[in-house]
Amino acid sequence: MGKVTKVLLLLKNMVYESTSPLETLRFARYYKKKGLLVDVVLWGPMGIILGKKNKIGRDRYEEEMIECLEMGVKFTCCDLAARLIGMDKSELMEGIEMVPSNRVAEMLLQYQEQDQLIISL
Repeated sequence: MGKVTKVLLLLKNMVYESTSPLETLRFARYYKKKGLLVDVVLWGPMGIILGKKNKIGRDRYEEEMIECLEMGVKFTCCDLAARLIGMDKSELMEGIEMVPSNRVAEMLLQYQEQDQLIISL
């Protein structure tokens, strides 16, 4: 097994009733500071809510998302999950890319084939 240079973080859980979103953002910052390339995939109807702009109820989500984006963490949102809850690209925070669900599946394969780190929260 080679050296880990990239980490793929998958977030699928409910934003407001779970610690998973904050853990995802903490992991993203930690690995980025270690010099790794960090991709965060927001998927599932609940996971993508983290990428929605103008969230209320917990200001830290918005601030920590902006911090991660400014650090160069790449965020990807699954378009299928967005369509399921009626969210479109214009509702995402600036810097988050919306991609087809098959692209998420391909990312999983690529990371696995390259012996890179995949964490699902």
